[in-house]
Amino acid sequence: MTTPETTARTVTDVFQPRNILLVGMTGIGAAAGGWSGIPWGLLAALCAGIIPATYIEWERKRGTWGDRHVVDRAKRTPIFFVILASIGIGSAVMVVGHAPTGILIAMLALWLMTIGLLAVNNAGKWKISVDSAVASAVPAILSCVHSPWWLLAYALTAAVCWSRVALNYHTIAQTAAGAVLGAATAVPFLLA
Repeated sequence: MTTPETTARTVTDVFQPRNILLVGMTGIGAAAGGWSGIPWGLLAALCAGIIPATYIEWERKRGTWGDRHVVDRAKRTPIFFVILASIGIGSAVMVVGHAPTGILIAMLALWLMTIGLLAVNNAGKWKISVDSAVASAVPAILSCVHSPWWLLAYALTAAVCWSRVALNYHTIAQTAAGAVLGAATAVPFLLA
């Protein structure tokens, strides 16, 4: 028999940012550039999700953090700088390599979202939910570059928000704020 905590743990592990970005950015690359956009999407996933997740795991093994959730808000700042640097370098490679515009805009949107996460974390001194932000950003971006039907994926965003609250990693307000910030990644597409 599964308990709500077991279900919440499964949801938060399966739909962690690294996994959402791997699938989502690959899809965004494909939507933006067809088959030739898929490698760009994979590069985006590497820079936005896999490199930051690898950094978190490396620090966890060093004993800096207990797990990937980095529950201490004060210890989250270096992660945001790794994400910003990684997305920035990946974006520069994309510009030089003439990546499709849609994937470049997606990288810009994620970079801006990360600045927002960093600002709230440090200046606001509030532990906004990164998991909720990413779970919201990917369907928002996919709805811009592919189809509005991707907005139905917000059911998964709601599940991620619920899991973060159920596991006591965040409050309802922190997950809602993350989801709103993630949804704002659609703005660069609307302005482009």
